[in-house]
Amino acid sequence: MSRTDTTSGAPDSVGAAAAAQAVAAAGADAYPRIVATLIRLTGDWALAEDCAQEALAVALERWPGDGVPGNPGGWLLTVARNRAIDVLRRTAVERRKLHELAVLAPDDAWPETPAGRDVVDDRLRLIFTCCHPALAIEARVALTLRTVCGVPTADIARLLLVSESTMTRRLTRARTRIAQAGIPYRVPSGPALAERLPGVLAVLYLLFTRGYVVDGEPAFADEAVRLARLLEELMPEQSEVAALLALLLFQHSRRDARRDAAGDLLTLERQDRARWDHAAIAEGRAALARVRDDGPYAWQARIAACHATAPSADDTDWPTIARAYDALADIRASPVVALNRAVAHGYAYGPYAGLGVLDAAQAGGGLDGNPLAVAVRADLVARQGDRPRAAALFREAAQMAGSTAERRALLDRADELAR
Repeated sequence: MSRTDTTSGAPDSVGAAAAAQAVAAAGADAYPRIVATLIRLTGDWALAEDCAQEALAVALERWPGDGVPGNPGGWLLTVARNRAIDVLRRTAVERRKLHELAVLAPDDAWPETPAGRDVVDDRLRLIFTCCHPALAIEARVALTLRTVCGVPTADIARLLLVSESTMTRRLTRARTRIAQAGIPYRVPSGPALAERLPGVLAVLYLLFTRGYVVDGEPAFADEAVRLARLLEELMPEQSEVAALLALLLFQHSRRDARRDAAGDLLTLERQDRARWDHAAIAEGRAALARVRDDGPYAWQARIAACHATAPSADDTDWPTIARAYDALADIRASPVVALNRAVAHGYAYGPYAGLGVLDAAQAGGGLDGNPLAVAVRADLVARQGDRPRAAALFREAAQMAGSTAERRALLDRADELAR
């Protein structure tokens, strides 16, 4: 048996296309775990990523003729591990680390169901290291996509609207920063975990938001949901992790219903709820049932649940949403929360109540120049019955809008009111 064999039998050969599909599927699942394991064993980020990539390349060469192994992840890890051993031996670097790698027996390198504590710890270490607060937020996002999700550098560059060479330099600087600053490859514990976890969750939420906004890249939202699932699997005792997963699932469930056949934006009350992803909603409800605390993501998830589970817009439980925004404002006040709170109060207690909350929010200056604030005021004014003023406000908001789709939606509302 060769060093890279992980099965006792000889799998049947498969076509190149089938092999490529098998490599892509195995790589999507195994790549982050391989990188995490090799980083722990070698302490070298670049080596870990290079060896993981080479293992995928070897699989593309061998699997069409040799067949797909019974344990593809274990096969890939063994190839990557052996490549790392070869590099370390050839360069005579870190003899002690070479010994640590050598004691990992090939047949036991990756169990059929990789649920061992070491694998879990490696993946958690990788997430917390990529999201370390010593790194700029852009670097955290890019490093998380590259190292934890295995997204190719070229794709990250496209998603973040920079050249591939620029993204390569950013990733290199981030890894160098980790090494030079002595950022530990570990999950913090005790009070340090409570301090660091919100930063990790914020990176995931930022990833999701960048994919969910009007002109966003859906791949960001997909990866954020995948990461949130992974984090909740690895940290089931952390209530806010379950809350974030629930929040993302509820919001993501509407992704296919947010535009009409012409590509125009549809507000929540105009969406066809039959097109919502009800499996995602059910998964979100299950995640929300695991939430035990009243953190900021918990309140946001409860708000999203009210929208996602209402049979129709008229059946939305706005008083519950308004109370949730009141609680959220107490623990995480922000202009966005204040704006959404005004909307909730407007629907729960009438447009005059909503305008009162909006006036108070705008008095602080945090919503100056915000087109959404103008649009919210327009909607509340329209519900008061002043259609001409509401139409003028919608046109004002359209002039401030940051995207063509948003501008068109606001102008459509103005036209409706002017008829």
